[in-house]
Amino acid sequence: MAKEEIAIFWFRRDLRLNDNAGLYHALNSGFKILPIFIFDKNILDKLEDKDDARITFIHQQLDKLKLELEKNQSSLLVKYGDPLKIWGELIAEYQPKAVYTNHDYEPYAEERDEKLNQYLGTKDILFRTFKDQCVFEKTEVTKDDGKPYVVFTPYKRKWLQKLNDFYLKPYPSEKYFNNLLSTKPFKPMDFHEIGFIKSELDFPNQEYENILKNYEQDRNFPAKDATSRVSVHLRFGTISVRELVKNAISKSEVWLSELIWRDFYFSILWNFPHSAKDSFRPEYDKIAWRNNEIEFKAWCDGKTGYPIVDAGMRELNKTGFMHNRVRMIVASFLTKHLLIDWRWGENYFARKLLDFELSSNVGGWQWAAGCGVDAAPYFRIFNPYEQVKKFDKDLKYIKRWVPEYSDPFKYPKPIVDHKMARERCLATYKKALN
Repeated sequence: MAKEEIAIFWFRRDLRLNDNAGLYHALNSGFKILPIFIFDKNILDKLEDKDDARITFIHQQLDKLKLELEKNQSSLLVKYGDPLKIWGELIAEYQPKAVYTNHDYEPYAEERDEKLNQYLGTKDILFRTFKDQCVFEKTEVTKDDGKPYVVFTPYKRKWLQKLNDFYLKPYPSEKYFNNLLSTKPFKPMDFHEIGFIKSELDFPNQEYENILKNYEQDRNFPAKDATSRVSVHLRFGTISVRELVKNAISKSEVWLSELIWRDFYFSILWNFPHSAKDSFRPEYDKIAWRNNEIEFKAWCDGKTGYPIVDAGMRELNKTGFMHNRVRMIVASFLTKHLLIDWRWGENYFARKLLDFELSSNVGGWQWAAGCGVDAAPYFRIFNPYEQVKKFDKDLKYIKRWVPEYSDPFKYPKPIVDHKMARERCLATYKKALN
């Protein structure tokens, strides 16, 4: 007996049913749709912490998706392993005619999808992917000569010129849930099956609109609860970027600019994939980094003797989040004061940040180090003491995360002198770049 012709929708960084571009197109394909998610062994094997909170977050979101799908007489099939091997098993079991998913722009994902596309082609299975996690991608916003922008301000100007209602129109996936494949509920996957344990970290909710009223005035002050904390939801696609941009347009121009930066960094990573591991500006790879492991550990642990740096690192280690202003301060300190390779810091953030996104993380670190697109010039070196005076003058943020700060017997002395470190940094960069 011939099996029913179906298509498969592959959830990845789009863990929601509503306003999901790829899911919408799948549901309108003429096939019944089997939704799946794959815990990719090639990604998970590289994670150092077996209580990695991002795995717990994904697991929670998959449980929610599964419940929603089961209300519509369908379910979510969750697999763990090497994606290409799993696709071979899925094809043997279901014999799909098409596979739908949304674009991913990271180098590993691009390579994986290309291999899958070739493999599916040998089986006469259609592979279709769609833009979903950004408003403009790849070469949609370019200079008049078609070359990609490498400076943010003209990119933003062109981005805003190009924007119209078409790009923000939601995909009404929910209207077509009757095209989901009817199945019995699939067995959920336990943490131990994928080699992880549940994290005890708390995750922010999706409420962000209240902070937009005073975002411009308050966003630089880490002691205030004045940032959206929605970035983890944006990173895993539990909320639609189109919804966020629409709200930003009407409520906060500065917050909109942050969302445009995200698109900009996606564009940079896609157009210049070497920047994932190497400096965008290759001359900066000549810098003679000191890479002192003892100083790096002090930075990681929040024990540098610079209270704003230590507060930021402790917040990161405890919560998986760090305030954006403080991210810039700690990144500048690592690369400029300690002369430690930006890749060391980028890797540590990649390990700890709930909202880790390769394009933005690499972009932010290279900005701080001076070696990226539209970067701060190398001679711009944040003074941590001045940053405290400007953004935490009452020491509320510092005292929250470094309670021993006021006790000179408990709080460590600075591991490096600011004036000396600044002069050393300028000399080291100048030598490499001349």
